[in-house]
Amino acid sequence: MTATKGEFFNPAKLSSRDKAEATDHTARAIIAAEASARDKKTEKLRALRLQQAAEGAEASPPPAKKRRSTAKVAKRRS
Repeated sequence: MTATKGEFFNPAKLSSRDKAEATDHTARAIIAAEASARDKKTEKLRALRLQQAAEGAEASPPPAKKRRSTAKVAKRRS
């Protein structure tokens, strides 16, 4: 069996409108997938942040730091 040109190439050419629609459809699908992934990541991070805040509230607050007493400054002799 011999390979012919018709088997490898599409004999019907797409119109510019069809090409534009295909490109638009593909671009919108990619943008929607990225937005969905971003929303999932945002929800996951929000849940982790709320969980950390709840754990932080349960733990006792850190002890207050003691203030240093002010040291007396020695006067210089000229």
